[in-house]
Parts: sequence; structure tokens; C-alpha cells
Amino acid sequence: MAESSVKQRYAVIGAGWAGCAAAMELARAGHTVTVYEAARILGGRARRVEREKTVLDNGQHILLGAYTETLRLIKLAGQDPAELILTQPLQMRYPPGTKGMDFIAPRLPAPLHLAWALLRAKGLLRADKLSLMRFSTAMRWMGWQLYNDCTVSELLQRFDQTDTLNRLMWHPLCLAALNTPPERASARVFINVLRDSLGASRRRASDMLIPKADLSALLPDAAARYVEQHGGAVRTGTKVAALHALPDGRWQLDETDTYDGVIVATSSVQAAGLLQAVQDARLADAIDRMQAFTPEAISTCYLQYDASVRLDLPFYALVDAPERQHWGQFVFDRGQLDANQAGLLAVVISASGPAAEQGHGPLAQAIAAQLAQVLQRPELAQPAWTQLITEKRATFACTPELRRPGNASGMPGLLLAGDYTANDDRTQDYPATIEAAVRSGVAAARMANTGKAAKQT
Repeated sequence: MAESSVKQRYAVIGAGWAGCAAAMELARAGHTVTVYEAARILGGRARRVEREKTVLDNGQHILLGAYTETLRLIKLAGQDPAELILTQPLQMRYPPGTKGMDFIAPRLPAPLHLAWALLRAKGLLRADKLSLMRFSTAMRWMGWQLYNDCTVSELLQRFDQTDTLNRLMWHPLCLAALNTPPERASARVFINVLRDSLGASRRRASDMLIPKADLSALLPDAAARYVEQHGGAVRTGTKVAALHALPDGRWQLDETDTYDGVIVATSSVQAAGLLQAVQDARLADAIDRMQAFTPEAISTCYLQYDASVRLDLPFYALVDAPERQHWGQFVFDRGQLDANQAGLLAVVISASGPAAEQGHGPLAQAIAAQLAQVLQRPELAQPAWTQLITEKRATFACTPELRRPGNASGMPGLLLAGDYTANDDRTQDYPATIEAAVRSGVAAARMANTGKAAKQT
């Protein structure tokens, strides 16, 4: 975004990844930006927390090489992604002896890397491989677009995907990407993710990126420094209670500060509350869309063992089987990401509502037992300590034909940014991911810079 010829004052409410992206883009365009964040730690629902005298994240994340805007802003903020992120080739690898599969893409040009990975994959029968090849070919022929949305389960059934593929690849990928079970998840949005990773022309787009630094340090903290270096300010521990539209077109926060424009980059629940208080009929559509969202939870269970405990790989996929109290879907060896976290494992459960109902103690014990069994390491049944972190509103349920608000609120000078917003081009809609949040923040800032804040999608 080129520097604006007219320098204006903007407020960004919320310092999650969307708010940080919006603030950086506005600052880069030459505007004066003030960021308001109710919490003391930046990052929103992807931030660091401190538990058991250890710096953790409120959820273990995997990024993709296709997250181009996230990587661009990390670099713009003065960070080196190579130092902060472990890059791994696309893979779906289960512990040996668990009736899983071993699928890993070599560093060959796309799409040869996928063809070679499929050819060499273990745990898949010939019928499974042919089924996957047909699906990939059909998606390419369709241009990775689905005009009539349906559930992921219906899509997979339509293209005759085998039970093994559904269990070992599509089910875990759908949960990880959309945080919504396949039987309820949007096939269109799922295909969008596959298009930008499996279907990309660049092999690197399919790489799996695992943060080595804590999530707040990866971008939000650096974004705050960037804003301040460009004449802006970041106010933590400051909650905005009300917005007021002034007769001259400007906006007032609470009863004090006045700005030429405001970007609301809070959660959809908080954003709806702020917009409702404005009491303007032009905001009704955006409010209705936000209030229609159904929240989905994500849980991460951290288990600390002796520092000598180390997995053979940085992470494994796990077969979740709730009927056997096997809730974990992925396990990460944090010690291979940060030497200061040797012996710390992180187990992720997406769409974790039923799992979280077990309670902290029973769920952590079940996860430890699952690790001990599937990794064939009895010592993992007895961690020194465990910490379960559940984000009850981690994402919205990404269901078919979901009507999401755009960046435009309906009123001049007031924009929305968050992983819940929709792009003007529906083929670009992403699930609630870090990249979706960043793209939304960038789009909101660019709309503010071009004066398109009132247009509603």
C-alpha cells in the first residue's frame, strides 16, 4: 500500500493478528495509528501465555507456505522467518504401528512432489492412491472452485474417497484447517485451502511452518514496535467500551479520543456489541451476520516430561478415537522447536467441545495414556505436569454457504477486520486462520486508505 498523500488519524481496536496487520498497513501508508488492546499481551486468540513458569502459546499452530501475507508482514516488521519458524515439507505421518500412514513430500517442483509422495506413501493401498489421484485431478479440472457449496463429507462421498483416506488424510486436514468436523464443514472453503497448498504452482506453498518463537513474538510484538516507530501508539490494558459517530464524519472512542477512521479488529462477538451500541440501521446486516456464527473450541494439552524425552519427528498426526478416549489429533515436540522447552509435548484437539467436557484432569490423563500407547513409550503416561488450554471461541463453525460480513461495516470511516470476514471475491474465502486474520486486516487498511469504508459486500 503506497504512502497516502493525506495523513489521517486511525484507531485500531484489538491487537490480534488482524488488528496488527491493519495497524502496520496504515502506518506504512503514512497515517497516524493508535491501537487499543484490552489485554496486556498482544496476539488475540494466537498469543503467548505463561503457565507453570513456562512460556506457552494459547494454542499450538501450524502455518502454511501459502500464508504469503503473514510471511510478508513478519518480514516487514523486521523479523526473519527462517529464525522464527521451522519449515517442514508437506506431510501426514503417523507413529509406526498405529495403522496410520506415512506421507511426506520431497523437495521437488509442484506437482511432482505430491505425485512422488503419493507413490512412496506407506499405509495406503493402491485403491486409496488412485482415489486420491482422481480427486486431485478433478479439483484441478474444476479450477479448485465449487459453485454449489456442500459439506466436506458430501464432497468426499461424491468423489468416491476411500474410508482409509477419509480417516487418515481428509478428516484430520479438515479439522486442522477449518476447525469444523467434515460432516458440518464447508467444502468450498476446504477446497480454497487445498487450492493454495496442495494445488499451488509453487512447491513451497504446501510447506508446513511451525513457529519456534511464541506466537506473540512472531508478529504482534514486532508489529507494535513497527507502529510506534512510525509515529503511532499501542495501548495495552485499554478496553474500548463505545463508538460514537460524529456529525463531521469522524469517530469518537468512549468519551475522549477522536479519529478520522476506526477499524474494529476484535472478535466477532465483541465487534457485534460495539456496533450494536452505535444504534445505526446501516450496521444491521453486519451485526446479523456476526451474531449468526456458532463458536468452535480448540484445546491444546501441554505435557512436561524429563528433558531427555524426544520424539523421532518434530510432530506426528494421531488417529483420534473418542470411543477409546483417544482425543489427540497432532502431537508436537516443543523441544525440537526451542531448546528451552526440552521434554515438552503439545497435543492439539480441534473442534474440541466434546473433549473439553471431560475436564482438565481426566482429559490430560487420557491424552498421556494415548501418547504412551501409540508411541509405544510407557513413560509418557506419567508427565511431570500438564496444562490444558481451551479457547472456547477459537473459531466460528465454518459451515456451507455461511454469510460472513465484509470489511465494510455499512458506515463511512468504520471497518471490520478479523478472521471471520469474507473477501469480496468469494473464491478467496479462508477459514478462521492466522492468514485469514492477516489478510482481513490488510484489506481493511487498504479500504480505509482508498475511502471505501461504507461499501457492504
